[in-house]
Amino acid sequence: MYQKERIDNILSILKENGYVTVKYLTEALHYSNATINRDLNIMAGRKLIVRSYGGAELLESVSVPLEFRYHKAKLAKRRISKLAADMICDGDTVFIDGTTTSEGIGDFITDKKDITVITNNMALAAHLSEYGIKAVCTGGNVIEAPYMLDGNDAVHTILRYNTDKMFFSSGGVSDSGVIKSGTLSYSQIYDAALKNADKVYYLIDKSKYNIHLKYNLTDFSKIDTVICDFDFPEETVKKYGNTKFYKV
Repeated sequence: MYQKERIDNILSILKENGYVTVKYLTEALHYSNATINRDLNIMAGRKLIVRSYGGAELLESVSVPLEFRYHKAKLAKRRISKLAADMICDGDTVFIDGTTTSEGIGDFITDKKDITVITNNMALAAHLSEYGIKAVCTGGNVIEAPYMLDGNDAVHTILRYNTDKMFFSSGGVSDSGVIKSGTLSYSQIYDAALKNADKVYYLIDKSKYNIHLKYNLTDFSKIDTVICDFDFPEETVKKYGNTKFYKV
């Protein structure tokens, strides 16, 4: 198991328990005290956890670093992004946000004809441009190195376009359909994209379901289609009767 995978596993365990000991982690993950302590020190340095004697505590409203998010729930994200790509038609103008889940859409739309993609993800814009797709990078400030953009310039670019479809993800979602985030960094991006989109698609995997995050971004009343890999409660589906739910 690579270090990034171990850290993902440690974060998952901490989200379930809040606090764990080094002894518990060594037994659960089958690694030495020295290895686990190195991982915990890295996590503490990234302000994911607080070290305490013999263990670690999860910080409230954790925002997992970008490099780790690429590896988290990788297969589920792949299935979700593929289904999302199937929703894009030739001739569409779409907004795809900078999240690692949405970025995966780019691998499945390289054969689409006459589409325009607006994104605050520099890597996605560069990837699509290699296939002759019109990719509009929002510009703005680098909020998460090395690819993710935010700020007034990004918002102004997004507002210039009326899009057929918007695709986005977030840090989490409640069982009642409230879309959540551990940070407000991208809230202006989402608000701008939602304003000018005809159809809105929300992408979410089970690892982000019903976790505690500090901020509410919006709810399913603003979403046309939810693409996920788990089932929402029946009462939530009924509550948002105009929202379609697709499970991969």
